[in-house]
Amino acid sequence: MKIKPFKGIRPPKELVEQVSSRPYDVLNSEEARKEASGNPKSLYHIIKPEINFAPGTDEHDPRVYEAAKEQFEKFKAEGWLVQDKEERYYVYAQTILGNQPSAISSQHDKTQYGLVVGAWVDDYLEGRIKKHELTRRDKEEDRMKHVRVLNANMEPVFFAYPHRDDLDAIIARVCAGTPEYDFVAGPEGFRHTFWVIEDKKTIEQITAIFAEIPAMYIADGHHRSAAAAGVGKELKIKNSKLKINNPEYEYFLAVCFPDNQLNIIDYNRVVKDLNGLTSEEFLEKLKVDFEISEYRNTEISNDFSEVKPRRLHNFSLYMDGCWYSLTAKEGRYNDADPIGVLDVTISSNLILDKILGIKDLRSDKRIDFVGGIRGLGELKRRVDSGEMRMALALYPVTMQQIIDIADSGNIMPPKTTWFEPKLRSGLVVHELN
Repeated sequence: MKIKPFKGIRPPKELVEQVSSRPYDVLNSEEARKEASGNPKSLYHIIKPEINFAPGTDEHDPRVYEAAKEQFEKFKAEGWLVQDKEERYYVYAQTILGNQPSAISSQHDKTQYGLVVGAWVDDYLEGRIKKHELTRRDKEEDRMKHVRVLNANMEPVFFAYPHRDDLDAIIARVCAGTPEYDFVAGPEGFRHTFWVIEDKKTIEQITAIFAEIPAMYIADGHHRSAAAAGVGKELKIKNSKLKINNPEYEYFLAVCFPDNQLNIIDYNRVVKDLNGLTSEEFLEKLKVDFEISEYRNTEISNDFSEVKPRRLHNFSLYMDGCWYSLTAKEGRYNDADPIGVLDVTISSNLILDKILGIKDLRSDKRIDFVGGIRGLGELKRRVDSGEMRMALALYPVTMQQIIDIADSGNIMPPKTTWFEPKLRSGLVVHELN
């Protein structure tokens, strides 16, 4: 992998909590408007610039992109974002705190350490940065417009790399020093810690080690990766006669985590109806492909640990106020197929399609998806409210499954992976000039 340090544009440490935000794609315009209310320093004014207009303004209006540029220039002029004078790498650590309520309580006190780098556009275009999801052209184009207008990557993408002991040792040494930022951000309550790597020898070591890594994997941010690489390619073609040495626009903002530290949680399903079946008929049809047992414990705890899927090919079903355990029978799936072995594939083929008639997870309005960070309690709530008829909880995929699928050139089914914590935006920005 070819990476480079860069002159990051960052908030002063006393402003980082005001400037930083959640990623643009985890909340809608009104939620961003509410979170940014009364805070002109919030990055939402740049990454969700429609909040600077009247409610209902089309977020793809050309004026909205221009407003993002105006806000970016304002942030720099006001000193809310300041560029480092030298090229740096950075370490970004995310911690799930033990004293914070969380739907991933079994992972409390877990920290993952990422290196913030400039990733090479050609590594993406030539397939060394590997993807496992399809992207939508309209979403790519939206992010490309944002990058073009701002001439910057405002938000990082989230990569995984095959872990290396030598990189772990360097990161541990850096993190023994005083962090530049250290704060807990709401509403999730995760801790975000950030160090600046200034030592030139350490920077050279990191670059050299990455040169030995054959591939990286997109964990989160497929559309941002495609958009950043697309703009980089455009600028490379446009400036091909200028003979610029290693130009900044050939790189984009990424945080790279070792694959053995990442936290993948479940991505669950809720369905509006049983396709004309009664509950009894639905359960009978399930018995063809699954071993079924009902949870009899009426004192199920608030974290629902008793009813969570225990292993691959085990599912939890909630319906009519009851939880059921479903285990796929032998011979109903292909463990030798990297796609067929996935529980999202098994549940889609044997339950959603075969019994409920849901053919396309991307477009069918009868199904919705709930990230595991919300917990199984959210599944129960949506069924008990009458909004949904049943819920299905899945065992999370593993990082190795993602790597196997990406290495084989395959694509995962929709709504398969959910990574937590999400990257905090606004800790560092990468400009393309």
